[in-house]
Amino acid sequence: MTKILVTGALGQIGTELAGELAARYGKSAVLISDVRKPASGDGGFEFASLDVTNAEAISQVLKEHGITDIFHMAAILSASGEKNPALAYRVNSDGTFNILEEARKAGINRVVIPSTIGVFGAETPRNHTPDITVLRPTTMYGITKVNAELLALYYRDKYGLDVRGLRFPGIISYLTPPSAGTTDYAVDIFYHAVQGKDYLCYLKKDTALPMMYMPDALHSLIQLFEASREKLRHCLEYNVSAYSFTPEEIYHAIRETYPEFRIAYEPDFRQKIAETWPASLDSHFAREDWGFKPMYDLKKTVDDMILNLRKILVHH
Repeated sequence: MTKILVTGALGQIGTELAGELAARYGKSAVLISDVRKPASGDGGFEFASLDVTNAEAISQVLKEHGITDIFHMAAILSASGEKNPALAYRVNSDGTFNILEEARKAGINRVVIPSTIGVFGAETPRNHTPDITVLRPTTMYGITKVNAELLALYYRDKYGLDVRGLRFPGIISYLTPPSAGTTDYAVDIFYHAVQGKDYLCYLKKDTALPMMYMPDALHSLIQLFEASREKLRHCLEYNVSAYSFTPEEIYHAIRETYPEFRIAYEPDFRQKIAETWPASLDSHFAREDWGFKPMYDLKKTVDDMILNLRKILVHH
């Protein structure tokens, strides 16, 4: 019987991933975990308090709940990681090592670990960045995620552990507020527009970054999870992206609905991070190996974000 552990289940992706997995496999097949407790109940999910830096605690949860598969979503993101590099290292590197090691010992079927465009650096080709390329990040988040990619590859090749993952670009979502990532302006800007507030952007107007809408992000994770192992030529190195845009481009797309909306620019430390990341990604391996195909283009994303945020922010 399938029993899936989701670590970091109260984060931006984890929150929505649990619901998608439940819809597919049933709520009883999903165990959500986090270091925090759910603020307003657990949404009917079985919940385990879990700190991934504690290997013994992971081992206990895997045994107690009969876990068969893991989605390891627990991570400290780029902007938070720069404010507390030591914590980012412990959670992202030690935590990932612990998950892989305990999964190996417990005979877990599949471990899915998302990676990120944060693994790239200034020496990486900026346009149509390939899956296999120079990885020289300058943030602790990026460094720890390169470490995670290499660790996963090691556990796959040395122990035969089925580890798989993909590199997410910026993710846009209306359900979970952004959590201190460099690309989070692309969510925050919608909140401001819908609430009738002007927006002060921390990136320069022409900073292009790859992005995707949350439904596509969730679909791609589950698609990869269900893909035949024989078809996967990569481990965690699959690039996925739906489109790229600049703050100025998303601003103009939003202004089609809110013509009074205004933006100003005041770049901060996140601008330097963004400048080391790709402007666009080559995702052809993900398409060929496991059928990655985003459903949302930029216009559909903008329309859906505004529609749903209006329901949440204006009608409540």
